[in-house]
Amino acid sequence: MTGIRLDSVSKVYAGGHLAVDELSLEVADGEFMVLLGPSGCGKTTVLRMIAGLEEVTDGQVWFGRTEATPMTPKDRGVAMVFQNGALYPNRTARENIIFPLRMAGEDPVEASAKAAGLAQILGIDGALDRLPWTLSGGQRQRVAIGRAIIRQPQVFLMDEPLSNLDATMRTELRQEIGSMTRDMKVTTVYVTHDQVEALTLADRIAIMRDGKIEDVGTPAQVYDDPATAFTAGFLGTPRINLIGATVQVTARHRVTLAFGTQSIALPPTDRRSMILSHHDGEQVVVGARSDAFALTTDTDATNQLTGTLRALEFHGHQWIAFVDSGVELLSPDLIGLSKRKRSRANSEGRPTSHSAGSRAHRTAGRVSAFGAKTRSLIRKATPAPPELITSPTHRRSDLVLEIDNTGGLSAGDRIRLALDVSRIHIFDPHGHRVDRVKR
Repeated sequence: MTGIRLDSVSKVYAGGHLAVDELSLEVADGEFMVLLGPSGCGKTTVLRMIAGLEEVTDGQVWFGRTEATPMTPKDRGVAMVFQNGALYPNRTARENIIFPLRMAGEDPVEASAKAAGLAQILGIDGALDRLPWTLSGGQRQRVAIGRAIIRQPQVFLMDEPLSNLDATMRTELRQEIGSMTRDMKVTTVYVTHDQVEALTLADRIAIMRDGKIEDVGTPAQVYDDPATAFTAGFLGTPRINLIGATVQVTARHRVTLAFGTQSIALPPTDRRSMILSHHDGEQVVVGARSDAFALTTDTDATNQLTGTLRALEFHGHQWIAFVDSGVELLSPDLIGLSKRKRSRANSEGRPTSHSAGSRAHRTAGRVSAFGAKTRSLIRKATPAPPELITSPTHRRSDLVLEIDNTGGLSAGDRIRLALDVSRIHIFDPHGHRVDRVKR
């Protein structure tokens, strides 16, 4: 077994499309790493570069202490499972599973015995002599996993292997994948856009966006202590409430966060209060998950927001309430996002194949998400041209919260919400936590 290290890898496709942008990541020996992110963020491209199926434009791929960048796919000791299984249609399930062993010249009898034992573990022992087109989707994926595992690879790569299955089959096969890879202690990189798969399978999760890594940590770390607003918004159902706020500092250095006509106060001992006490009038983004709010009738309690109940949804074990409170709700998909110009090579003949000097040409511009008074809070950045600035304002203005029962509430009622400020996250306009996260 071996660990994986990606050292500032980039991938530029023909036409100058920058798919992966100087991405660095370490996967420990035997670790189950999940690459999570929306479609088009570069997850599969990273996986294919690890496998050697995509040429690295710039940077290096390491397996342990060996640089794998110049190695061919067959020399990397990697097994890959694709989204559709990619089975040989004219071979039985048994023949598909043992195909890698046949190519390696292993004894057919021993190979067949290994396939039978593996099929029993995967629950497809009764389907070994059937052709792929006669198998269910779950059975085909089990055959594909068996074909990958039987080689006993150094690295196991999986590209959304469960996305074509129904919910019940996904749950069942997800549990099997997790237990098998951990039993084998094989280094695994798993690509998905499904947060449930990521949170339940991973030792660590790398959240990707726009060809870069936003955050890396254990499932509990990236969910409970997200480094960026995008991470906070991508994880969790219902989505986190991201609210535009203005920092207000009193003469006694007390910090409040104003949401238009409403506000909340931070305790003086709160580390974030100490940080923000020097940023009066600047813009921030406040993140509050739906369970950080509670209905209250106490008019004297601190840190309350008021609003009108717009709708209630019954979700079986709970109700989801939508409250119009007049605050500015922001979209995590747009906070800090810029449209970067991508170019394969400049007119001076910059190379695009893997070499020490190759580098994808890109603009350095970064977007200020909203507001003009943000310079001292955000990381140093080159202002983006006006046409690249994207508004992060969400299409709705409803706070979303969870309640156990409606208590006779109905749409149109005025309600009070108590907000637990110990459970909120505060981000700068570029989407980074003001109290920086260190993993």
